[in-house]
Amino acid sequence: MGIKSFIGKRAKTQKGSSEKIKVSDYMTRNLITFRPEQSIMEVMEVLLKKRISGGPVVNEKNELVGIISEGDCMKQLSDSRYHNHPMEDVKVEQHMIKNVDTIDGEMNVLDAANMFVESKHRRFPILENGKLAGQISQSDVLRAAMELKGQTW
Repeated sequence: MGIKSFIGKRAKTQKGSSEKIKVSDYMTRNLITFRPEQSIMEVMEVLLKKRISGGPVVNEKNELVGIISEGDCMKQLSDSRYHNHPMEDVKVEQHMIKNVDTIDGEMNVLDAANMFVESKHRRFPILENGKLAGQISQSDVLRAAMELKGQTW
């Protein structure tokens, strides 16, 4: 008896299929960014006011130099309290993540979903020509998945 395949007939790719849905179609381009010389207190104020959990840190040339998050701010709060140090002079560059994972805007958004699962990151910056072009978050990927509902993955 031979091997039987249960994969079945493959459907042709439809227009608007998941293969053509790129990260750049769903990324946020109008970003709230931070500067390395900003104080952690300013960052916490912006995070709370804008209801975001973090953001990219860029230099004067709009080049990505790091990411700062609520978690980074929480670590600083804990350290400041433990050592009884004031936070007014603490700068973003002292607590931001400097080794930042980025993804390509041309990547399939469902492949990006896999990267979120594997990395446990909440956001990925997207660079174009060395400059920050946007950012994709987990909720952006979920939005893309909802638009694909019912289509073959």
